[in-house]
Amino acid sequence: MSQPEASHQPHFLGAVVLQQLQTSVGEIQQRTIIDGQQRLTTLQLMFDAIHAELELVGAKMPAARLLKLIQNDEAYCTQPEDKFKVWPTNKDRFAFNEVLAAPIPVNYDALVESKSKMAMGHKYFAESCRAWLVEEGNEKVLERAEVLDKCCRDLFQIVVIDLAITENAQEIFETLNARGAVLSPADLIKNFVFQRLLEAKIDVEKAYEDYWKDFESPFWEQEINYGRVKFQRSSLFINHWLIAKRGEEVLSREIFSTFKNYVLYESKDSMLEILKKLHSAASSYREILENSTVKDGPLDEVALFAYRLNVMELDVLRPILIHLIDPTESPIEQTQRRKALNVLESWIVRRLLVRGTTKAYNRVVVEMIQEVTKNRCNAGDQLEKYLGAQNSISSYWPDNLEVERVVTDREIYRTVNKSRIRMILEAVEDHERGWVNGDISKSGMWVTRNYFVIEHLMPQSWQSNWPLNEFSEEVREKLVQSFGNLTLLTTKLNGSVSNGPWNLKSDALTKHNVLLINKQIQELGKFGWDEKKIQERTGKLIQTILSIWPVPEGHKSVVVQGSNEEPVRVEVIDLLAAGLVSAGQTLYAKDLKLSGRTAQILEDGRIQVVGKVFNSLSLAGAEVRTRSANGWTFWLVDEKTRKSMADLRDEYRGLVGLDPSEGESEGDEDEVAVQ
Repeated sequence: MSQPEASHQPHFLGAVVLQQLQTSVGEIQQRTIIDGQQRLTTLQLMFDAIHAELELVGAKMPAARLLKLIQNDEAYCTQPEDKFKVWPTNKDRFAFNEVLAAPIPVNYDALVESKSKMAMGHKYFAESCRAWLVEEGNEKVLERAEVLDKCCRDLFQIVVIDLAITENAQEIFETLNARGAVLSPADLIKNFVFQRLLEAKIDVEKAYEDYWKDFESPFWEQEINYGRVKFQRSSLFINHWLIAKRGEEVLSREIFSTFKNYVLYESKDSMLEILKKLHSAASSYREILENSTVKDGPLDEVALFAYRLNVMELDVLRPILIHLIDPTESPIEQTQRRKALNVLESWIVRRLLVRGTTKAYNRVVVEMIQEVTKNRCNAGDQLEKYLGAQNSISSYWPDNLEVERVVTDREIYRTVNKSRIRMILEAVEDHERGWVNGDISKSGMWVTRNYFVIEHLMPQSWQSNWPLNEFSEEVREKLVQSFGNLTLLTTKLNGSVSNGPWNLKSDALTKHNVLLINKQIQELGKFGWDEKKIQERTGKLIQTILSIWPVPEGHKSVVVQGSNEEPVRVEVIDLLAAGLVSAGQTLYAKDLKLSGRTAQILEDGRIQVVGKVFNSLSLAGAEVRTRSANGWTFWLVDEKTRKSMADLRDEYRGLVGLDPSEGESEGDEDEVAVQ
């Protein structure tokens, strides 16, 4: 501060909300911090660090005055927590108290929690203070210490809302946070839960340690992608748990309000009982998720389902998994639980293979939960009956003939995410090893999950070593990308071997072979590998897939477009999910006058043009064209063939069984004018 004697405006830190607690006469008055915990904790760390530095330079009076802002009078301290003005009630308590109670000068490296945010923050404030005090030389240190003391005591301002014991703190907390920085749903729920527990005179310290502390661990605080948005895993779990409990859809923006209504008006349990149930379900869910990431060894049916669900990126279906495993609900006998998971997996995988849309899965999962709730002990039978009766394009269960027809002609490698192809081939390998319908394989070995690489048997670059026979180039190009031409290897073959003739590649497969599916390929291709062998193996793989993920005997898929069913509108994100386009792919302006102007598809379906990001193809096209544009026809995916994004959209609609024009107007993504 260059002019310490001048008049300076205070720095406003916003409002904090406190609520008085009942205390006996003669005890220190206590208040719960309803809102502002981070600011007050940070101020305490800063004041304590500055106090230590003032003591070290001999500024006794400023240090003594500042100590009054950190510690309470010793005469009133009857409990350890009475010493400091602020006493954290969360996971940072030990680190906070350790650094504030450390002898001066603080040896940060010797602290148990030396790497904690509390210790590192305290160290930062101490070093900054030390540097500022000596900035004008040692002779100015004491003078600058007085200025620093004045700044701390007089130039920080906070508005304090001090509530009486009977006032509703939660309403004020929600109002303030609706106007300020957005807290995660888990943060809002935590405050609501512990405010209710305080009102019920529950031991909140014990409740936190027993039932909430784990939600503040790295596992639950990790941000994960959910559609196009990032969520803390804890908030997303609570969202799914509410859907599982209520059997109703819960929008992501309504997680907290729904939880609050559930507690106040829907559940008959006390706040503590609800917290216990939430914690119990979360613990079971975490155990399953962690088990599902293990690469080697056996998995039970629940962990295996969780692994495959994660590979297929279908988080929207997690509520039904939570509902089936919830330890606070009546138990489901293992046979029925296994059947329920097998039915779900069959429905998911078959729809993946025939390009079924996932747009209505949020509705379907709610209906599944409702069906299971009707007869929980027969959950598998209930789900099989429900899915078998579906006839909507968004929920039907594809039968054997449809899967066989679509997969036989489908360029799987070009249209399905590679991790999903690998997962299906892993399942085929495990099936060949004898892991069938819960049976224990005589081999005793499961395939290593999420480890192998996908290899084309007939290479994608076949022109040099694989001369054409009776099949045309067009047919070969299609068959090269089909299921029957794909396998798994421990490591990717180098280019010379991968693109070499069959005898060279067959030898390499033998050296790399640790899988039964490769042994079968060797037997099938002992006299060579060609289009007919690919077709033959595709047929065999399809039959194995139908066996792994069966439908009820006699099941026939019937699709009816209901009159009240909204037409399915295709977006770029759908083409990404289907593998028709990829993140980072270049798009080309169709207009020859704009030759050289390009755009890139981002991983969330948005479009980037020269550093600018747009929410639609049309907005991106309008940017390049400088006037209105129909983005689907404006952007090409291939300059040579002139194939457009509209062509890919029609291809997608055909693959999922929709009329190419259904739900899309001629000017889809209405032409956008540039202002």
